[in-house]
Amino acid sequence: MAQRRSAGLLLHRTHAGALEVLIAHMGGPLWARKDEAAWSIPKGEYHDGEDPLTAARREFAEELGQAAPDGDPIHLGSVRQSGGKIVDMWAQAGELDVSEVHSNTYQMQWPPGSGRLMEFPEIDRAGWFDLEQARVKLVRGQVPFLDALERHLGL
Repeated sequence: MAQRRSAGLLLHRTHAGALEVLIAHMGGPLWARKDEAAWSIPKGEYHDGEDPLTAARREFAEELGQAAPDGDPIHLGSVRQSGGKIVDMWAQAGELDVSEVHSNTYQMQWPPGSGRLMEFPEIDRAGWFDLEQARVKLVRGQVPFLDALERHLGL
C-alpha cells in the first residue's frame, strides 16, 4: 500500500509588527465545541505522480474557497503525523480576507449509528493568529511547521 501524503500551504504576514499565520478550524460535529488543538493549516492528500506544491495550492483553494495569493513559497519540510501520514508544507507571505472563507464539504454518518449521512464543511472558519496563539490552536502534529517558519524567517 502506498504511503499516504498530504500537502499544505501556510500563509503568513506581518500585522501591527507581529508575525501572523493563517489557520483554519476543522468543521463538523466532532470539532464544533473544541478550540485548542482543533485548527489546521490548509492541506489535503495528494497521490503519486502529483506535484505536492500544486496539490497544496489546490487544497488551499478547496478549503478556503479562495485561491492562494501569488508569491514564492518556500518548502518547510515534511513531518510524519501520529497516524503515519506524511505532510509536506510550504510557507508563503500573503494576505487573505478570512471573512470571505467558504469551504468544500464532506459527508459522514451523524449522529453515529443513525444511518443518516450529513454534510459538513471541511473547515468552518479561518483566522490570523500570532505564533503563540497558533501553537495552542493547531493540532499538535502541525506545530513543527511553525518552528520551521521561524527558522526560515530568522526569528
